[in-house]
Amino acid sequence: MALQQADREIRRLKEEIAALPKRVAAIEEKLAGTKAALETAKAAVKADEAARRKYETAITDLQGKISKYRDQSLAVKTNDQYKALLHEIQFAERDIRGNEDKILELMLDADSREKEVKAAEAELKSEMAEIEKEKIEARQRTAEDEKELAEWNAKRDQLRGGVGADLLRHYDRVSKYRGSGLSEVLDHKCMACQVMLRPQTYNEVRTGTQVVICDSCQRILYFNPTNELVEDRSARRKRHRPKADSAQAWYYRPEYAEHGEVFLVFVNGDSNSNRRVYELGTGRQVGDILEREGNYHLAFPEDLTNAIRLNGSWPETELEEWGAELPMVVLDVLQRDLDLARTESSAGAHTHSAHEALPSEHPAAS
Repeated sequence: MALQQADREIRRLKEEIAALPKRVAAIEEKLAGTKAALETAKAAVKADEAARRKYETAITDLQGKISKYRDQSLAVKTNDQYKALLHEIQFAERDIRGNEDKILELMLDADSREKEVKAAEAELKSEMAEIEKEKIEARQRTAEDEKELAEWNAKRDQLRGGVGADLLRHYDRVSKYRGSGLSEVLDHKCMACQVMLRPQTYNEVRTGTQVVICDSCQRILYFNPTNELVEDRSARRKRHRPKADSAQAWYYRPEYAEHGEVFLVFVNGDSNSNRRVYELGTGRQVGDILEREGNYHLAFPEDLTNAIRLNGSWPETELEEWGAELPMVVLDVLQRDLDLARTESSAGAHTHSAHEALPSEHPAAS
């Protein structure tokens, strides 16, 4: 568990170190866009200035033509020649007015162009200051992360030395593909893949006497009794008592012949009752269905010795459909209720012992 924590911290630090240059690169990309916008604004100002000079030159040329035409009109001898020169003068004057209008438009646009340039320059200055600040912070944070990463790597190497070679290989292989090599077991299921565990597997994880692997995700399973204690305290208040007069009754027995722990189910009929026995770990049926006359309390008294009554009731048609093995969901329900019953029994025994330990408030008279 400590090794997995070290691996997680190392992964987090590596991701953070790799993300810092990308963050700076994103700002620099934005800076490049601002620079391009500034260059575009400046280029537009220059283009307007060039266009204005062109129109002013055209006006000067047209004014020269008008002066020339007027000089020529003084020397003409016919009305047709004079009219032709007047037309040329009028055309030139019209072109002058057109160029002057274009110059006026450029002058009106000049203010907005200048504002665009100044705004782009201010934004560029601000972004350049920001990126310098980000670069300094990134360098500082990277140095801190690299120092912390070196410490975690050293700790990780030390932790790996305390894990068996075979288990370490399995952990590395699962971590590579799953992102983690361990998973906590809580509420009868693997918390990483959320798959329910068989009761036998759950009990093996709880005892902690051997390494147990999740059949679904292949992670190494571990059990934290503190979390179960919180769960049990909450669940203990919610456990319902099995009905005494129920036509169907489920029991748990810690020892049953050579089969060890088993679940038993009794079903009362009109004048007889039957019994089925299932292994706790596998859910497989033990032996055949046994039927006797009378209520199951009277018909199977030997099976009720040292047995714990459990909650559970399913139609007999379903029992027949299950055949020789209980469904996983049924095993989970029975196992969970058994855990709650054990917790209640343990709490009750503790309370009883505490009461016995209290001194008598009224000692007997001598």
